[in-house]
Amino acid sequence: MTQHLTILTGASRGMGLAMARQLLNADATLLCISRTAQPALTPLAEQAGTTLLQWTHDLADSAALGERLEVWLGTQAGTAWRSATLINNAGMIPPIVPLSEAKGADLAQALRVGLEAPMQLSAVFLRATKNWAATRRVLNISSGLGRRAMASQAAYCAAKAGMDHFTRCLALDEALKPNGAKVCSLAPGVIDTEMQLQLRGADDSDFPDRENFVRLKAGGQLSSPDEAARRVLAYLARPDFGRQPVADARE
Repeated sequence: MTQHLTILTGASRGMGLAMARQLLNADATLLCISRTAQPALTPLAEQAGTTLLQWTHDLADSAALGERLEVWLGTQAGTAWRSATLINNAGMIPPIVPLSEAKGADLAQALRVGLEAPMQLSAVFLRATKNWAATRRVLNISSGLGRRAMASQAAYCAAKAGMDHFTRCLALDEALKPNGAKVCSLAPGVIDTEMQLQLRGADDSDFPDRENFVRLKAGGQLSSPDEAARRVLAYLARPDFGRQPVADARE
C-alpha cells in the first residue's frame, strides 16, 4: 500500500492544472477529467514517474461519467492504495446577467457542472471504494460566493452553496461508517484565472460588482493558480482534514 490515487476534475487549466502539476510524483496515480486533455502534463508525468490518465468528458454529462468511473474503480485492487482522493474542482460561470435574463440552457449547464457532477462523482467514488482500507478523502472546491450573495451570479452562487451544504450532509453520512471518508468543501480564495477575466469583462449594467474585481486585479490581491493550488493541497494534507466540512483555505 504505497500508491496514492487522486481523481481530479477540471485539470486542464487554471488552479486545476496547477494542482495536477503539483500532484505528479513517483508514488502517485493521477486521473484527470476535463473537457479537453492537457498535453503538457504527459512529459511531466513521465519525468516524475507518475501514472497519469486523462479522460476527456463534459462534466455536464455526469451520469455517464459516473458510470465510467464506477466501472474503472471496480477494476482496481483496493489493497493497492494507501490513499484515494476525489477532488471536485471543475466549475463554470454562465453568461453574467441577472437571473431574469438568463437562458435556461446556460443555467442547466452551470448547475450540472458545478453541483450535479460533484454529487454524482462523490456518490460513485464513495460507493466503489467503501471496502478499501485506504484513507479516503473528498475535497470539493467551493467559493466565497457560495457563502455570500452577488447580483448576476445566481447560478454560480447556488451551485457553490449547494456544494457546501451537500458536503455537510455527506460528512454526517460518512461519520456513521467504520471507515468513513473525510470530506470538506473548501473555498480557495480569489485566484487569477479565466473566470476572473470573465468577471472583469462583464458589462457594468449587467454586473454591478464588476469594478470590485477590477480593483482586486489592479491591487495585486489575486492569488496565482500555483499559489492557490499549493494552499489547497496543503489543506488537503492536514491531519485534521475533514474536521470542518465547510472551510476556507486562507484560514
